[in-house]
Amino acid sequence: MSAAADAAPPPAAPAAPAGPNHGLRIFLLWLPLAVIADLVIWIVWGPHLPPGTMSSSAANQQFDIKVMAVLAAPVMIFVLTYFGYALIVWRQRDGDTEDGPALHGNSRVQASWITITSVIVLFLAVFGTVELKIANGAGAGEGPSPIWKPGGAPLQVQVIGQQWKFTYRYPQFGGFETTQLVLPEGQWVAFHVTSLDVIHSFWAYQLGVKADANPGVDNVAYTTAKALGGFTVRCSELCGIWHGAMYNYGQVVSPTAFQSWASGVQAKEQSDGVLAALPAYALTYDPTVIPQLGKNIVTIDGITGAAGSYYGPGNPVTP
Repeated sequence: MSAAADAAPPPAAPAAPAGPNHGLRIFLLWLPLAVIADLVIWIVWGPHLPPGTMSSSAANQQFDIKVMAVLAAPVMIFVLTYFGYALIVWRQRDGDTEDGPALHGNSRVQASWITITSVIVLFLAVFGTVELKIANGAGAGEGPSPIWKPGGAPLQVQVIGQQWKFTYRYPQFGGFETTQLVLPEGQWVAFHVTSLDVIHSFWAYQLGVKADANPGVDNVAYTTAKALGGFTVRCSELCGIWHGAMYNYGQVVSPTAFQSWASGVQAKEQSDGVLAALPAYALTYDPTVIPQLGKNIVTIDGITGAAGSYYGPGNPVTP
C-alpha cells in the first residue's frame, strides 16, 4: 500500500493565471480613435482641404484627398496606439534587469498586416487610376489627345507661356490675345496650354488646373468654374531668372458678364488693328512668330519690355 502511494505522481501545479489579452486591449483603444479621426477628417477638416471647391476639378481633387486621408488615418493611429501601449505596458520596470522573453514571428499578425495593407494599396491604385481617367482627372494636362472629354462645346482658352508672362487667346472670339484670364461660371473650359520659348507650367491653383507648357505641344486640361471670384495663376516650372515673378490673377464671372467682356476685347483689338497683326490661331506656334506676338501684346497691354518681351527695362541685367 505504501509502495503504491510512493509510486503515485505528485499533484499537478496550479495553472498560471492567463495574462491580459493585449491584442484586444490595443484594438479597443484603436477603434474609437480611428472612427473619431475619420469623422473629423471627413466632416470638419475635409471641406477646408486644398484646392477647395471653386471648380469641378478642384472639388474632385479635394474629394480624392479626403478619401486617401480617411484610409491613411486608421493605419497611422494603429501604429501610434501600438507604440504608446508598448511604452506604457511593456516598458522596463525599476529593478528589472532581466531580458524580455525571446519573440519569434507571429503568423496571424503577419498575415493580417500584409492582407490589410495590401487591400488598402490595391484599392488606392484602382481608385487613383479611375479618378485620372474620368472627369476627376480633367484638371491635369492630358496632352494633345485627352483620355476624357466633356460633352458639348467647351469654351476654348489657349494659355501661352513665355518668359515671363502668361497670355491667353480666345479662338471663339476672333482669336484675340490678352494678359487677362476671364472665365464664365458654370461652363466647361478647355485649356490648350503651350509655350513660345522654354518649358513653363500653368497652375491655376483654386481651379485645380495644372498643365505643363511645352514648346510645340498642345497640352489640354478641362474644368468647370462653380463659383464667382478671383483665382491665382502661377508658373510652377523653373523657367529662368524671373520665374518667381511669373504669375497673375484670373476671374470667374457670370456668363453674361463674360460675353460682354470677351466681345468688348475682341472689338477693341479689331478696331486697333491688333487682331489682323496677330498670327492665325493655332494650337502651337513656330518660334519665328515669337517677336511678333511679343510686340503685339506689348501694344495691347501697354507693357514696356526689352526687345518686345516682358523683361522690364528697369531690371538690372537682361538675361
